Amino acid sequence: MPSPAPAVAPEPTAVRTRIVQAARAQLFAYGYTALTMDGLAAELGMSKKTLYVHFPGKDELIGEILRAFVAEVRASADELLGDPALSFTVKLHRFSEAMVKRLRVHPLLFRDLQRSAPHIYRQIEELRHKNIPYVFGRLLRQGQAARMVRADLDPDFAVEFWRPAIQALMHPDTLERLQLSPDEIFRRAINLFFGGILTPAGRKDYEKHLPV
Repeated sequence: MPSPAPAVAPEPTAVRTRIVQAARAQLFAYGYTALTMDGLAAELGMSKKTLYVHFPGKDELIGEILRAFVAEVRASADELLGDPALSFTVKLHRFSEAMVKRLRVHPLLFRDLQRSAPHIYRQIEELRHKNIPYVFGRLLRQGQAARMVRADLDPDFAVEFWRPAIQALMHPDTLERLQLSPDEIFRRAINLFFGGILTPAGRKDYEKHLPV
């Protein structure tokens, strides 16, 4: 009788992905301080030794979470902006709604990072600074081509206006002062910003897609 085939060990990439997904869920739900390597290993049902084989520490793991988050945002933007079947306002609405969902995090996450891991907090600010032009510059130019964004708008100027504005709005002091969560801040900022630069036709079309 033939011996049973040996169990196939999961690919290292698959294990890393599973670790990152679980850590991201914990980080976004409970904050930086509450995320521990011990707790994560227990949740994943793996030894701490195995966990540390893939990530030497919590900060390296969070770095991977941030890289994956940015890649996800860029891929989402590329897919939407590259779809010729979608109108500009549908693209804008779908992208903003996807970002709102991604930003449903613990309301004190940014304060927690600012206090306990300032180097990671600075990294988040740097990632925003680099990636805002990548998405919003393209959105604005597509909007102008579709005559949904005002033709007199300078996209580069608008991006430079938006970038420090969203950085300031996402600052822990602002979140606490306004008593708003990051996802609500983003939703309001998008509506205010684009409400001022859409053409009348663009505004009318965009409002069709707003939640009732």
